[in-house]
Amino acid sequence: MYWTGLSPDEARQFLANKDKSKRDKRMSLKEAVQKYVKDGDNIGVAGFVNGRQPIAIVHEIIRQGRKDLTLSFQSAGLAIEYLAGAMALDESKNSIKRLELAYWAHEAFGISPLFRYLAENNKVELEDWSNFNMSARFKAGAMGLPFIPCRSPMGSDMLQRNRAKVIDCPFTGRPIMLLPASHPNVAIVHVQEADIYGNCRIQGPLYTCPEIAMASAHTIVTCERLIEHDEMTRYPNRVSIPFFAVDAVIEVPFGAYPGNCHGLYYFDEKHIPEFRNACESFRKGNPGPLKQYYDTYIFGVESTAEFIDRIPFSQIQYVQKIESGIRLEAGFTVIG
Repeated sequence: MYWTGLSPDEARQFLANKDKSKRDKRMSLKEAVQKYVKDGDNIGVAGFVNGRQPIAIVHEIIRQGRKDLTLSFQSAGLAIEYLAGAMALDESKNSIKRLELAYWAHEAFGISPLFRYLAENNKVELEDWSNFNMSARFKAGAMGLPFIPCRSPMGSDMLQRNRAKVIDCPFTGRPIMLLPASHPNVAIVHVQEADIYGNCRIQGPLYTCPEIAMASAHTIVTCERLIEHDEMTRYPNRVSIPFFAVDAVIEVPFGAYPGNCHGLYYFDEKHIPEFRNACESFRKGNPGPLKQYYDTYIFGVESTAEFIDRIPFSQIQYVQKIESGIRLEAGFTVIG
C-alpha cells in the first residue's frame, strides 16, 4: 500500500506531537502559504464544486508557485481550475502531479476545459472515487483510522481506478470495500466566520470541510470575518471546525469569489464564464485570453482585495443582493 500524503502512522505521530494550545493564529495569507504549502504536498481542497471554494488561498499558492502537487477533494471546480490554469501557462512554476477526486467541473457553467486538457495530454495521475468515497476517506483520516468500510461503489468499475480493496466481511461474510484514509499535508478551507484561535463557524452545507481539516497535518483557514472568541463560544454547537485542527487563520472577505459563499454572495454568473471561456480557448490552442486573465486578476494583484477592486462594483453588489434575497426568501438569517 502506498500513501499520497501522510500515512496513518505518520499522521498519528504528527498529531501526538502537534501544538494544540489555544493561541493567536492570525497571519497574512502570504505567510501562511509560505509556511505550510510546499512543493510535492498533498493538498486537501475544501468546499464543494464552486461553493465556498478557498479561492484566495489558491491565488496566493499560484503567485508563490508550487510544483508536483497532489490535489485531494470531493467535488471541486474553480479552485482546481485556477491551479490547472497556472500549470497550463507555466509548468516550471506551478504544476499538479496527481488528482484524487470524485468530480471536477462547474455544474451549470459547464465541464472543466482544463481537466480535459490535462487528462487528454497525460499530464496528471488520476485516481477516481465517488463523492461518498472521498468523504469517507477524509472521515477515516479525521477519526485516525487507516481505512473505512463502505458498500459503494462495488457495482461499478471504479475499483480499477483506485486503491480500494474488497474483502469478505468478517461478520456477514459478504464483500465489503475498504477505503484508505486520506491524510493531506495541508488543508485549505474557506468559512464564513472564525476566531483568532481557529475555531470556525460554517453557515449552510459543511461540504466535508471539518473532516478535511481534521484529517490534514496542517490547515489554513480564510474567513469572511473574524469574530470575538466569546461570540464564537456563545453557541458551541455551531463550531464546525475546532481550533486545534487549524494552524493559520486569515480574514479575507470575498475569499471564495467568484464562487458562492452561503448567506453572503452568490456565484458570479458573469465572471465564472469569463474565466472558463479563457480556459476553453487555451484548450483549443489559443493561450492569449488565459494569460491575460492571470496577468490581470492573479499575477497583476497582490491580494484578494486588489482582485475584487478589478471587478465592476455593480457585479459585486449583484452577487450580494441575489444571495441575500435567496436566503431571506428561504427564511434564513443573513450574516451582517
